[in-house]
Amino acid sequence: MGHPVVHFEIIGTDPARLRGYYGELFGWEFDTSGPVSDCVSEAGSYGFVRPDGIPGGVGGGAGYERHVVFYVGVPDVGAALAAAERLGGTRRMGPDRAPGRDLVVAHFTDPEGNLIGLAGPA
Repeated sequence: MGHPVVHFEIIGTDPARLRGYYGELFGWEFDTSGPVSDCVSEAGSYGFVRPDGIPGGVGGGAGYERHVVFYVGVPDVGAALAAAERLGGTRRMGPDRAPGRDLVVAHFTDPEGNLIGLAGPA
């Protein structure tokens, strides 16, 4: 298979409420101590979760657009984003380096308007 899905996010305007909801619904526990790009979520409002499947996070805050997104792991986020655009996608965010981490993320919409994330090394 090509590049794997490596992360998911659920973003909303009330991240604490979302974490409570998904915690109770699925038994997820969250760690809000890790850094995250301010393009993705307010500092301290992003909770990382690692269920038995793909790792993910729930965050956002006032002024963040509600969405659900999955991230595909790629070796070069900038090159993958350029390819997505060349094939008819639209850049929405990034590439942006996560603070304090060797991680770069980006978002694009596919030709149907679906939001997709890219993640790779800095």
